Amino acid sequence: MNVDEVIIVTGAAKGIGLATVKRLAAQGARVVLNVHHEIDAVAWQALTATYPQLVQLVGDVSDESSAAELVETVMTNFGRIDGLVNNAGMTHDQLLTRMHAEDFKQVLETNLIGTFNMTKHVLKVMQRQRQGAIVNVASVVGLHGNIGQANYAASKAGIIGLTKTTAKEAARRQVRCNAVAPGMIETAMTAQLNERVRTAALSGIPLQRFGTPDEIAQAIDFLLHQPYLTGQVLTVDGGMTI
Repeated sequence: MNVDEVIIVTGAAKGIGLATVKRLAAQGARVVLNVHHEIDAVAWQALTATYPQLVQLVGDVSDESSAAELVETVMTNFGRIDGLVNNAGMTHDQLLTRMHAEDFKQVLETNLIGTFNMTKHVLKVMQRQRQGAIVNVASVVGLHGNIGQANYAASKAGIIGLTKTTAKEAARRQVRCNAVAPGMIETAMTAQLNERVRTAALSGIPLQRFGTPDEIAQAIDFLLHQPYLTGQVLTVDGGMTI
C-alpha cells in the first residue's frame, strides 16, 4: 500500500466498514468514511486521535446526486481516489409472501443501487487516472439465497453481477473490481439473532464459529491491493459454502 492512497469506505460507522477503515488507516491510507448519520462526537474524537488522517462525509449513497457530491468533495480535497469499498447495506427480513414491496425496494436501493451509484462516479475518476480498485461487499446469501431474505439475497446477487461487469468494462483502463462474500459475521445484524438461530447457523459452518469484522477487513485489504486480481468473488465464510 502507498501511504498516500485515498480510499472511500461506505457504511463506515460500524461493523465491517469501521474495521476496514481502521485496517487501511493503520497502514497510512487517507480514508474517507461515508456514513448515513454523523458519528458520535466522542467516538469520532477517539478514532481521529489514533488516525488523524480520517475524513467523515455524511451522505445517502442510494441517492445518485448525494453519491456524486460525495465523490466530487473527495476529489476537491484530495485530487484522486485510489480505492472504493462499497459496504453500505441494510436488511429488512421477512418471508417472501409477507414482504411488502416497499421493504423489498428499500433494501435494493441501499445495497445494490447505492453500490451502482458510487461505482459509477468513482469509476469515471479511476478511468481518467488509469488506476484504482473497487471492492464490493456482497454476501454468501447472494450466492445461495436464504429463507426470509429475498430482498437481501437479490441485492447481493445483483452486486456480484455488477462486480463482474464492472471488472470487464474497467480493465482496459487498469481499474480492478472484486467482491467479498462474507458468511456469518459478528456484527450488529447477527447480534439480533436468537440462540436457536445462532446454533442452527453454527451447525452449518465447518470452522464452528462466526467470523469477525477484522477478518473481512483483511480480505478487503487483499482485494484492494492484489494487482492481478479482478472480477472475482472471495467467499469468507468459515466453510459454509463448501
